[in-house]
Amino acid sequence: MAHILYIDDDEGIRRLVSRNLEREGFTVSLAASGAEGVLMTRAGRFDLIAVDHYMPGQDGLSTLEALRGVAGCPPIVYVTGSEESRIAVAALKAGADDYVVKSVGSDFFDLLASTFGQVLERASLRRDRERAEEELRASNARLEALLTEVNHRVANNLQMIMSFVALQAKTLPDPEAREALKKTQQRIATVAQVNRRLYTSNDVEFVAMDDYLEGLAADLGASWSTGAARREVRAQAEPLRIATDKAVALGMIANEWVSNACKYAYGNDEDGEVRIILRLSGERTVELGVEDDGPGFSAGVPAQGTGLGTKLIDAIARTHRAEVHYEPCQAGGQGMRARILLPLKAGELKALSPSLAYC
Repeated sequence: MAHILYIDDDEGIRRLVSRNLEREGFTVSLAASGAEGVLMTRAGRFDLIAVDHYMPGQDGLSTLEALRGVAGCPPIVYVTGSEESRIAVAALKAGADDYVVKSVGSDFFDLLASTFGQVLERASLRRDRERAEEELRASNARLEALLTEVNHRVANNLQMIMSFVALQAKTLPDPEAREALKKTQQRIATVAQVNRRLYTSNDVEFVAMDDYLEGLAADLGASWSTGAARREVRAQAEPLRIATDKAVALGMIANEWVSNACKYAYGNDEDGEVRIILRLSGERTVELGVEDDGPGFSAGVPAQGTGLGTKLIDAIARTHRAEVHYEPCQAGGQGMRARILLPLKAGELKALSPSLAYC
């Protein structure tokens, strides 16, 4: 049962309002002035307040302003005997939830009760919405905290695995075995880069490829550079946001191609540059390329390395229905460019930008 505070200086109107509203099931308290109504609001708890406009000393608008300053003020219905719309507009602007024009006869009391019911229903819906929004915010906060903890643990676990691999590599006398473990460590680091991007981002479904590839390029350049020769790995990527699983696949492929270029395109005492390029090719196809300025293909010379990287790239390409191409980067067969065209499904791509060109 709703408890109504009705503020009006007219004693006869107050009694009639109280009698008619109680018939409608309301509990009614009465105040003879705006000041008294404000005091009663501060002291008690009401579900709705009705304020008359014309009152001596402190009119309805002044009372409305004072009521709005009370903590936890309930909805307010403004009552006026004037049919001037400016008064109703002024009351609504001052914070009233609705208004009723006072008239003679039972229609006024019916309209008053009906308006009170509508305002109370809207207030109830508003409270329910606010409560639901608060619960949703609390749930989101819990989920975000849980996701942060999971990402943090995954990052720590990946770092621990890389450390174990590095320690194991130091104990092996075979250079090829150490090299294999080094590449394994770099592959794990490639996945860790994606996790780090997700961990520091508000979006866990997509990876910003420009930031990701720039970080990957910096890590690979530092890993392959030595005191005798520097490997400059540069990334040129359109600001595309790609679904996480596709980003991991592209990162793994970039890692393999960059590692091969750093190792085989230049001599042990020769500086060299390797470029990673990512761009959109067609409506929903991403093209990733890695190129160097080395000698390129040599006819009759067998491929170097174990071939594990090539098998990994072929497996990823088959899984994602991608096309892989190898070609010279420069006229005369100099340089090497490896490219993959990776198709994306609807919803796996977020952003576009002007295309970048190869050398």
